[in-house]
Amino acid sequence: MGPKWEMARAACPAQPHPARLAKRQAALDNAEPMIVPEEQRRFALAVAARLREAGFTAYWAGGCVRDEILGRRPKDFDVATDATPEQIRDLFGRRRTLAIGAAFGVITVRGPREAGMIEVATFRRDSTTSDGRRPDHVTFSSAREDAARRDFTINGLFYDPAQRQVIDFVGGQEDLARRVVRAIGPPRERFAEDKLRLLRAVRFAASLDFTLESETVAALREMAGQITAVSPERIAMEMRRMLVEPGRGRGVGLLIDVGLAAAVLPEIVPRDAAGQERLDRAVAALERLRQPSFPLALAALLERMVDPDGVRAIGLRWRLANREIDRVAWLAEHREALAGARQAPWSRLQPLLITAGIGDLLALHEASRPEAAEEAAYCRDLLARPPEVLDPPPLLTGEDLVAHGIPAGPVYKTLLERLRAAQLDGEIRTRQEALALADRLLRANGLDNRR
Repeated sequence: MGPKWEMARAACPAQPHPARLAKRQAALDNAEPMIVPEEQRRFALAVAARLREAGFTAYWAGGCVRDEILGRRPKDFDVATDATPEQIRDLFGRRRTLAIGAAFGVITVRGPREAGMIEVATFRRDSTTSDGRRPDHVTFSSAREDAARRDFTINGLFYDPAQRQVIDFVGGQEDLARRVVRAIGPPRERFAEDKLRLLRAVRFAASLDFTLESETVAALREMAGQITAVSPERIAMEMRRMLVEPGRGRGVGLLIDVGLAAAVLPEIVPRDAAGQERLDRAVAALERLRQPSFPLALAALLERMVDPDGVRAIGLRWRLANREIDRVAWLAEHREALAGARQAPWSRLQPLLITAGIGDLLALHEASRPEAAEEAAYCRDLLARPPEVLDPPPLLTGEDLVAHGIPAGPVYKTLLERLRAAQLDGEIRTRQEALALADRLLRANGLDNRR
C-alpha cells in the first residue's frame, strides 16, 4: 500500500512567553517571516508543475519525501530536476531566483512571503572532495546518479507530485519501514565526502527514533574524530537542530556512544561515576523541556557540566551569535536564582522576573528541578501582575540625585540600586522618602560631600 500523502495539518500549539515584559525580545527572536506549511507545500507543487510544463523532469527530493511518507510535516521542500541552473533561472526569472549555489547546481526560487523559498537542484554526480566538506566540482547527471550521491537511504527518495509516485533507487522505503538509518553505498565513502554526515546520522537516528545500521555505526565510531574538519558553524547548525528536536536526549547518548561528543563537546563526556550521574540528570532535564529554544536546550545540557565561563567558551568555539551566547551564559549564571522564590525578598526576585530570559529560566528550573514545581508556579503567578505593578517606575533617577545636590560619580549606581530595592520591598513609597533614604545612606557611608 502506498504512503498517505494527505497529512493532518493541525496547527502547532502556541508557546506563550510567561513574562509580558519579555515579549519584545521574543518578537526580535522571531523576526523572520512566518512560513505557512500549507503555502510552502502549495508553492513546491507549483514549482514542480512549472518545470514539467516547460518539458523538464521535476521531483520532490530528500527530507520532504521522507517526512511525508512518515506522516510528518516537512520543514521545507526541495525540488530536483534535469533542468540546468541557467534554464531554471530563465524559467522563473532572474528577480525571483538566487544563484548562490549555482556552482553545485542549486538555484533558490523565491515564493510568496508565506511560502518562503524552494531550492531547485539539477540532478548531479559529485566529484571527489579535497576538504571533506564539499565536492571539488559536480557533473550534471540522471535522477538515479543523483540519488546515489546522497547521504542516507531515507534521504535518497524522490516523489513525482504529478504521478503521486515515490521513486526509490536506493532502498529508502524499506529502511523507512524498518526504521533504520543506513548510508547509501559504503558508509566510509559517504562520510569521507562530507564529514558533517557523521553528525547528521546521529541526528536522524535520534529525531526519528530509528536504529543506526551496523556498518554505518561502525564507520561512525571509526571516523568520529574527523568531524573537526567541518567548520564550527556547520557543527553548531547540526547541534542546534539535534538539541531542539524530539529525541534530543537519545541524541546526546548516541553522540557519546559513537565518540562524536569527545570531538565536538568534550565537556559533557563523563570521566567517572559522578560525571555520569551529572550527565544523566542533565539529559533528563533536557528531555523534560517542551519545544525549547536552542539556548535553553544547550543550557539544560550544560547546567550541571560546565560553569558560565565554560559556557561562553563553547559558544565562542562554535561561533554562536552573541545573543545566543549571552542567553546560555545568563541561564548558567542564574540557574539557582529561583530556588526558595516564595521566601525571597521581592527586590531580589523582581529583577529576574522582568528580564527577557525569564521564560527560559522558568522552563530550565522546572526541567532541572521537577520537585520544585511550586516555586515556578509562584513565579508565573507573579508574572500575571499588571506591568505597572510588576515593574513600577523608579522613585528616583540620576537626574533627581543631581537636582538634590549629590555630586555625580560612581556612587550613583550603588545608590540607585539600594533605593530601587527599598522601593520594591515597600520600605519607601514616595519621592521624598527616597531622597531621605539617599541622604541617610550617604551619611552612613561617609560619602556625603555636600557643602
